[in-house]
Amino acid sequence: MNIVIITGGSRGIGASAARACAQAGMGVILTYNQNPDAARSVVQNIEEAGGQATALQLDVGVSTSFAAFHDAVASTLQSKWQRADFDALVNNAGYGLYSPIPVVTEEQFDGLFNVHLKGPFFLTQALLPLMADGGHILNMASATSRVATAGVAPYAAFKGGLEVLTRYMAKEFGTRRIRANSIAPGAIRTELGGGLNDEFEAMLAGQTALGRVGEADDVGRVVASLLSDANGWINAQSIEVSGGYLI
Repeated sequence: MNIVIITGGSRGIGASAARACAQAGMGVILTYNQNPDAARSVVQNIEEAGGQATALQLDVGVSTSFAAFHDAVASTLQSKWQRADFDALVNNAGYGLYSPIPVVTEEQFDGLFNVHLKGPFFLTQALLPLMADGGHILNMASATSRVATAGVAPYAAFKGGLEVLTRYMAKEFGTRRIRANSIAPGAIRTELGGGLNDEFEAMLAGQTALGRVGEADDVGRVVASLLSDANGWINAQSIEVSGGYLI
């Protein structure tokens, strides 16, 4: 059984990805930050469907916690799956913020940077010794790095940086046959950034070729698919999952 770690797996795209990966036969370690009840609910859903999952606490914005998280992962792998390594890491945890450039504070900038770029960089570094050769790193980017949307400049900039980092991961980890890709969702109906009101959703749907905004499952299924052996030759790519947003 392949084991996948999904950060931010207690809600939204992360929770959907966790369920999809479990349905595909993977064991899942999902992380949560402030809502253990939501994480337990996802784990329960997976187990009731016959899958295997567990949840660990992690704040991706606090890199000083990663050494302890490494140890918690190692302990969990041994106790639950009798393994010393895992197969895939999905750097998904994140949050949105609407704030135009003239009023972005340094605190807001640093918070987004720590979660969306610094966090994935150093978390991957911390967990790399536990990743099996032939594994896969999947980073959650965003279509906002392709389409400039006023008010989300820091978020989009760091997501764009994550796409570049993905290619460097693929280059540097290739000797271990570890591949790295990123997914760039478009407008998705989740809680990120406060969710979508009816007017905003209608506007986004009108800008999407398929005529609607996405659901978390639209992205979660792609995560599970990319982690499968069937897509084992896809490497160093950014794949937009947006239904054709602003094309």
